[in-house]
Formats: sequence, C-alpha cells, structure tokens
Amino acid sequence: MKKIYSILTATIILSSCGGNDQQSVETIISEGNLETIRTKRTEIVAQQQEIAEQLRLLDDKIAELDPTQKIPLITTFKASEKVFYHFLELQGNVQTKQNVLIYPEMPGTLLRVYVKEGQKVVKGQLLASIDDGGLSSQVAQMEAQMALAKTTYDRQKRLWDQKIGSEIQYLQAKTSFESQENALKQLKSQLAKSSIRAPFSGVIDDVIKEQGTVVTPGQGSEVFRIVNLNNMYIETDVPESYITNVTRGKKVAVEFPVLGKSIDARVRQAGNFINPNNRTFKVEVGIPNKDRTIKPNLTAKLKINDYTNENALLIPQSIISEDAQGQQYIFVVDSVQKVNGYTQGIAKRVVIETGKTQGDEIEVLKGLANGAEIIKEGARSVKNNQQVRILEEKVAE
Repeated sequence: MKKIYSILTATIILSSCGGNDQQSVETIISEGNLETIRTKRTEIVAQQQEIAEQLRLLDDKIAELDPTQKIPLITTFKASEKVFYHFLELQGNVQTKQNVLIYPEMPGTLLRVYVKEGQKVVKGQLLASIDDGGLSSQVAQMEAQMALAKTTYDRQKRLWDQKIGSEIQYLQAKTSFESQENALKQLKSQLAKSSIRAPFSGVIDDVIKEQGTVVTPGQGSEVFRIVNLNNMYIETDVPESYITNVTRGKKVAVEFPVLGKSIDARVRQAGNFINPNNRTFKVEVGIPNKDRTIKPNLTAKLKINDYTNENALLIPQSIISEDAQGQQYIFVVDSVQKVNGYTQGIAKRVVIETGKTQGDEIEVLKGLANGAEIIKEGARSVKNNQQVRILEEKVAE
C-alpha cells in the first residue's frame, strides 16, 4: 500500500505542475529558440512515459486486489431435447400429365371452331369439325342399305325358325346383314375423325388453327392445346444417397418464388430407377391447385423431409470450435454458484459429435447431456477450467 501511495503522490505532484509546464511551453515557443523547444519536448515525453508506467502499475495492483477483474462475462442456454426435422433442398418444375396438343385425325378444311382460349371444356366435348369429304352422305346411304339387309335377314330368320325356306337363303341374308353392319361401323368410325373432341376435362390454353384452315394429321397441324390444372405435380432429381430416406409419403415444403406462395405437400411417387448418367432418381410431389395460380413449367423450391429425430439436442454452429486433432468441442458451465450477487461457475471443455445441420443449428449426437448449461456468447474466448460469470443473472442484494 505504501508503494501505491507513493505513486499517487508523484502523479498528483506532476499534475499540479501542469499549469507551470503549460506556461513554460508557451514562453519557450514565443522565444522561438529551436534548441530550447527540442529540449522541452524531450522532457515532456519522458514525463509521459513515466505516467504511463505508473498507470500500468496501478492497473496491475487493482487486478491483484480485485479477483473478479479477470473473470470473463458469458451468456448461456440450457440444452433441451426437441423434435428435429432435416430437409433436403432441391429445385424442380411444375408439370401436368394432362397438357397436350390436339391434332386432327383426318385431312380436310377446318369448317368450324366451337371453343375459344381460356374456355373450360369437359371430356368428349366437340371442339371443332373438319370437312368430311362426303362421308356423312355415304353413312346415310350405308344405313339405308343396312336397314334393308336387316329386314331381309329378320324375315329369313323367322321363316327358317318355322322350317320354311332353304338354309342357304337364311345364311346369305345373315351374311349380307353382318357385312353391311360392319361396313357401316367402319364408315362411322372414319366420319367420327372429322370431329375434334376434348380427350379430357380441362381448359383450352391455345387455339392454334383458325377456321377455314386446311389441316392434315401429323406434326405441324396442331389445332388446340388443352391443359388440366387440377392434376399438377413437381418432378425433381434426387441424389441416390437419399434413396432410403426420400420415400413415398414424405413431407415436402414447396415454395414458388414467382408467386410468393408456399404450400405443404407430400411425395406421391419415388422412382426405382437410378439414372447412370447423374446417379439420381425421379421424385414426384403432388400439388393442390384449387385457385389455378400454379402453371406448368413454373419453377419451385422443394424442402423434402429426409430425416427426423424426436429427441434431438440442437446448438448454434457458431459456438463450436475444433482442436488440432479435428475434434469438435464446446464449453459448458459447471459448479454454478452465487458470488457477490452474481452467478459464477467453471467453464468445462466438452468434446462432441455432430450430425445434420438445418439453418444455423446443428444436431449433437454424442458428448452433450440434456439440461447442460452451454456457453453461448463468449464461447470462443474462455479456457478450460476457467472461472466465468453469467450475464443477466444478477441477484438483487
């Protein structure tokens, strides 16, 4: 204590002389003598160094007398078990298996178009008609011929049933009727191709050919595009390493960035074939689309739940350190007690094994007990077996 008193006395004396020093400096500057100015500056620098040394001695003594001066301040949180869902993040495109181009089945002039773009249609509805080239007249003529053949056959059959007439007449009438019937069916089948009908219920997305256009079967003669927006799905490629985890029925969080929309869905089909070119398998995710805002080929971000732990211990990745051997470790607080109204304890280094990550958190598989007090802020500045003080836990005196 005598040493500290002597230092303080010297400091006070130097401070009290400050006014005279200031006056002397002003006087020396006004005289303009270069050598005198340099000498005075050297004296002041020496005094400054002496004061700095005295301050250092005072700080060292304060730290020696106050044991709490060197205790690092930290914050903590308790390890607690919770359900952990890990998600595999992928990207895919919206598709529908009912998105088709409709072609004519026979050549001819497009006589009439009965629908327009955006119109809802049902399966089998007439969309357009093509000039049949006289097929309808042939059908009418064939129907008349078949009616005559049927009448003849019915009459011969009644006579034959009564054992009247010859068998050959009966067989000829029967053969003629059946031949006419088959011919009429084929002709009606050809005539039906002059009518373009909806293959399924949906919406006419595009009317490609105008009324009066000459069309033929095959590429380049598309007449309509029809889309069903109810049965939508997303198809994506999943790495083969996830084949046992990504299965039918798994939960999927789907986000559509363009629409600013997110929905919950499930995997409706997981492929069984591994593509040898990129080592992936196909997955389909069914998409509800009641408001019809989701369109084919729309980009979607998928988060597929590939792993779940019902009793996981999660910690921030930022508090984990690694030693020279590659071991990961964190610090927990042990021997917690109250000292001078504060909660203090001992920092203990704990080696851990980690698992999957999600966002900023990581799963701890080994080394950490449920309920442990883990150091969060200050985790990278403490040392093993060092005394620490926990912030925000001051006890009122």
